[in-house]
Amino acid sequence: MTAKEYLSQAYRIDQRINAKLEQAERLRELSRRRTVAYGGERVSHSRNVHRMEDTVVRLIEAERALDREIDAFLDVKQEIHQTIALVADADCRLLLELRYLSMKRWEDIAGEMQMCRTSVYLLHRRALDMVETILRTREECARHDAQ
Repeated sequence: MTAKEYLSQAYRIDQRINAKLEQAERLRELSRRRTVAYGGERVSHSRNVHRMEDTVVRLIEAERALDREIDAFLDVKQEIHQTIALVADADCRLLLELRYLSMKRWEDIAGEMQMCRTSVYLLHRRALDMVETILRTREECARHDAQ
C-alpha cells in the first residue's frame, strides 16, 4: 500500500463510520416503532411477546456489531494520526493533517498555509515520501520482530 493509499483510508473510514452511525440510528428507530405498535390499544387477538423480545435482542446484537466495527475504524484512524505525528517536518505534518484528517480541499489548504497550490502539491509530494519512509521502516521492524 502506498503512503497516499494508507492516508486516504481516513476519508473512507469517516464515510464508513457515518454510514454505520446511520444504520444504528435506523435500528433504534425501528425498535421504537415496534415498541409503539405494541403499546397501542389491544384488539381481539393476543400479541406475541416473544416476537417483540426476539426483535429487541436482534436489534441489540446488531447495534453491538456496529459499535465493534466503528471501534475498529477509529483504531485505524488513530494509527494514521500517530503516523502523521511521526513526520519530522512541521509544514508537511500540518499539510497531511489538513488533507487527510480534516479532509480539506487543496485550495483551502493553500489558503491556510499561505502558499500557492503548486507549492502545496510539492510539499505534499515531500510529505508522502516521508510517510512512505515511516511505513517502510515500520514494515521492516515488524518483519524483523517476526523472525
